[in-house]
Amino acid sequence: METPSRPQSLIVAGFGLGQIAAFASSFYLMGVLGDGIGQDLHLSPAFVFGTVSLSLLVPAFVAPAIARRIDARGGKPVLLASHAVIAGALALLATAPNTAALVLAMLVLGFGMALGLSPTPFAILVSFYGEAARRPITGVALISGLGSVVGWPLTGWLAGELGWRGACWTWAGVQLLVCLPLTAWICPKTHGHAHRPQPETPAAQVRWDRPMVQLAVLFACAWFVSTCMSAHLPRLLAAFGLPMSTATAVAGLMGLAAVTVRGLEYTVLRRLPPIVTTRVATLMHPAGAAGLLSLGGEGAAALAVGQGAGNGMLTVAKGVLPLSLWGSSNYAYRSALLGRPAIFAQAAGPTLYALALERSPTLAILGSSALCLVMFAMTFGLSSRDPAAQEAAIA
Repeated sequence: METPSRPQSLIVAGFGLGQIAAFASSFYLMGVLGDGIGQDLHLSPAFVFGTVSLSLLVPAFVAPAIARRIDARGGKPVLLASHAVIAGALALLATAPNTAALVLAMLVLGFGMALGLSPTPFAILVSFYGEAARRPITGVALISGLGSVVGWPLTGWLAGELGWRGACWTWAGVQLLVCLPLTAWICPKTHGHAHRPQPETPAAQVRWDRPMVQLAVLFACAWFVSTCMSAHLPRLLAAFGLPMSTATAVAGLMGLAAVTVRGLEYTVLRRLPPIVTTRVATLMHPAGAAGLLSLGGEGAAALAVGQGAGNGMLTVAKGVLPLSLWGSSNYAYRSALLGRPAIFAQAAGPTLYALALERSPTLAILGSSALCLVMFAMTFGLSSRDPAAQEAAIA
């Protein structure tokens, strides 16, 4: 385990700010700029957002190799490279003259996301703090949860002032002139475990046993539901009787609930075992769905808050549960393997949920709730490596 020279609060704040910029300039970017890009390049919205799904698939193929690199040699060079790659992708997007250039830019952006979004700073924190990384991971997740809150309105303002190409250039500048030097200063060098003799390769040490399969199913279902709600929640609430303007405002409670519950995870709930908070999180969406189905439009806020709170807790669980169950050895590689099914589910979610919602809003909400109950079932039969590891993770 490394001994960072910077205070933990400074590292958490720096990583969190970097994650806000990373999410705003990649994951949340096209939600604001997509329509303008489609109009300028004479492309349908379906095609433009199809390139978003394409970018989300890239980490599924490259994340395990990146994770092995982090486990072996440390994560700082990977996180630094992510800023340069995201900036390069944004430059390609800002100068894209045609369809092929747009597709190339989105593929490069997907590679940048694989390098620099949450799993990389989480793995660096584990290399710093080992079993005690739960609280700093939660802190980074708390701050990065503001990515949409900050990113969407800021990108919209930039697009209004500079056009969508100017917005891309501005975010590229933020990556190179702000995030890159901030990461270089805030993140001490990590050496990974290449210097330690290992009788087995990471692939041999990380086996697809029953707990691995359970967590992979849990996170795949979680990210499927999360992406479906991010794409369709206002439309779903409108289908239960709310005007679209009201449905959109109520849907905004989802982000507020997610940030609030991450704050509780950082303070009050951090002493609970991660498996307990995960189990509670899986029931939040079904509880909100019950309110919506029983009360109609009057129960819309229950679903938005339930989905936001559950997703906020599950985002933390994705970083903390593997640490609690298996410890810090091969953490990045194991997390990448666990997250691969979730990436495919995430990419397919909006399209499949749109079909379900078109057929029946009630069917759609029952389907997403059923997946959450599958997640709930997947939390049973899991236990940490030993009581000492559990106590360390909780503390």
